[in-house]
Amino acid sequence: MHGDQGDRDQDSTLGASRSPKHGGRAIEAPVLSFILETEVEQLRQQPSYLNGDPSGRTLVKEPDLRIVLMALRAGARLQEHQASGPISMQVIEGPLRVRLPAESVELTAGQLLALESGIRHDVEAIEDSAFLLTIARTTYEHVSDWHERGL
Repeated sequence: MHGDQGDRDQDSTLGASRSPKHGGRAIEAPVLSFILETEVEQLRQQPSYLNGDPSGRTLVKEPDLRIVLMALRAGARLQEHQASGPISMQVIEGPLRVRLPAESVELTAGQLLALESGIRHDVEAIEDSAFLLTIARTTYEHVSDWHERGL
């Protein structure tokens, strides 16, 4: 996995690129491993989560792939939006409601929903929830690092 090293320091022992923008964490490397339970607990300590807003952390950031871990308190919502590439949402904890143009889908832990690019949707946590958001083959023109605000 290779990427622009512009604002990153290379960690020669791990072959990982560390990004100051992402709290010094490695977000590109030949191999990345995460303990999701620990990552979710860290998100739940962020000011955004404690204030009832969505909290997220980019785990992987590559030119054609982005994986973001999101945590939402019960009742928290990601406002309607669309991604510039195909996405999947894999629920790790709690039930979520995804509102689509023609229907609403409720997802529980262990379920995965995939959407083609450009489909408008919003996400609401029915109870405290966490999910992995994967965004593929995109220009990232409509994707920002807004979920990193609380870091």
